[in-house]
Amino acid sequence: MARLSVRTVMITGGVSGLGLAMASAFAETGAHLYVGGLITENKATDILAQLDEKGAASCHFDDADLRDATAARTMADKAADVMGRVDVLINNAGIQYVAPVDEFPSEKWQDIVDVNLSAPFHLISSLLPRMKQRNFGRIINIASAHGLVASAHKSAYVAAKHGLVGLTKTVALEVAQQNITCNAICPGFVLTDLVDQQVRAHADKTGLPYKEAGIAMVSEKHAAGQFLMPQQIADMALFLARDEARNITGSSFSLDGGWTAQ
Repeated sequence: MARLSVRTVMITGGVSGLGLAMASAFAETGAHLYVGGLITENKATDILAQLDEKGAASCHFDDADLRDATAARTMADKAADVMGRVDVLINNAGIQYVAPVDEFPSEKWQDIVDVNLSAPFHLISSLLPRMKQRNFGRIINIASAHGLVASAHKSAYVAAKHGLVGLTKTVALEVAQQNITCNAICPGFVLTDLVDQQVRAHADKTGLPYKEAGIAMVSEKHAAGQFLMPQQIADMALFLARDEARNITGSSFSLDGGWTAQ
């Protein structure tokens, strides 16, 4: 893929898993990066060095707690001030908790909604005036297959991700004539380090070899019977940030091995 025009890119949850894969992909295009995450200063220093080695024009880190609306809006302001502007906002940070609705702790519900839905709203709301002023912006919300369908015991996550898809459509309509796009990527199972640990735990529990345990896990949802790789999601984000994607907006892209086709 050809290099992007130099972009300033803000990625929440950009220091591990899918977020780090996207940060790395944009670093390779020579972008300026502002990544968020709840990690130690030493770990952040290591990650920024990795991104620098991959070609990022500059790298910055923020440990804002996105459960807090003021912290989220302050993060957006800092990113715009440090980089001069934010061309691409990727709302990737997310948390999960699993329990039946009648046993779901209210504080867990609130945390999940705050991080997975309210934080994207606050970040978008804070950055849109600047994007409008420059007549350019790319907003990419990392939703989930659970933004389109549901699974038992994931009420808060499913509700928040459905809300994020709705927010995506609304924002897209409001700024459609100002060269600002807003789209959602809805991944299925992506083989991150966290999912790898889940596969290993499933293998230990069932006695299956690692590969067979992974196939058994993913085949419950993915018709293709394969995990997605983080780079596949990163490639989609890169495409949506390009000028060629300027007429793609308000869309939710299912990268889920056929999960939501069933």
